[in-house]
Amino acid sequence: MASAGQLSSAARAVRQYDRDRFVTALFAPSERREALFALYAFNLEIAQIREKLSEPGIGLIRLQWWRDQVAAIYGDLAVAGHPILADLAEAIRRFDLDRGLFDRLIDTRESDLADAPPTDLGELEDYAAGTSSTLAILAVQVLASRGEGAATAAHHVGVAWALTGLLRAVPFHARQGRVYLPRTLLAEHSMTPEDILQGPPKNLPAVSMAIADRAIEHIAAARRVRAAVPRQALPALLPARLAEGYLAALRRRGYDVFDTRWAMCNSRPASLLVAVLRGRY
Repeated sequence: MASAGQLSSAARAVRQYDRDRFVTALFAPSERREALFALYAFNLEIAQIREKLSEPGIGLIRLQWWRDQVAAIYGDLAVAGHPILADLAEAIRRFDLDRGLFDRLIDTRESDLADAPPTDLGELEDYAAGTSSTLAILAVQVLASRGEGAATAAHHVGVAWALTGLLRAVPFHARQGRVYLPRTLLAEHSMTPEDILQGPPKNLPAVSMAIADRAIEHIAAARRVRAAVPRQALPALLPARLAEGYLAALRRRGYDVFDTRWAMCNSRPASLLVAVLRGRY
């Protein structure tokens, strides 16, 4: 763990590559903040494998390496080979985090290596749940919130945050030759994944709006269980506020995801502070 006044390697990575989650973690109690940074840095490592490794086979090997490190932590074995492992091991052991969530997160990330668009919106939501919701539930466990209400809220916030993030990343993924927009949803509007790679199709805003609307539905579902969510879980659920801000900006841009101005980082500490003080997410 980092000493006072310093950022750990995990915190530095999250600040650089996942600024929104970095800001939300600052609202956690200081004694739990580093555990959140370790979780978010771990997520970055496995999420970036596809971007860093062009060969799927090598990506699978790297995912297996992380799978083995997680298994070693839960087996009380020594781990080494990456700067965040010590902090991740401490977080897992100190807060008794659910191993199954780590396994699901890694398993879901294997689909990134296939470069195959999801079949439909339901499959996209399953991907969002396997990546972002698992991480959000682990975060609420760090924050001492293991009730059903907190887990349900974390699930819906995680899906909403992932759907928002995937919309923000459409231009980036297109440059890499990747499409995460559902095939059936594209077909409903006379498009194919290949059309996305060739340039913004005129009907794309209709698809963006459908995905944005589903994200908003998940935010609403998360808020319906707010009465059952303890206040200490709020830092893990603040991405709901941020997602809402991004989606409002996308709506103002006519749901044009290739107009990247809407997707610029909009972490607003002051507004998040107000939400926390009011017990909102």
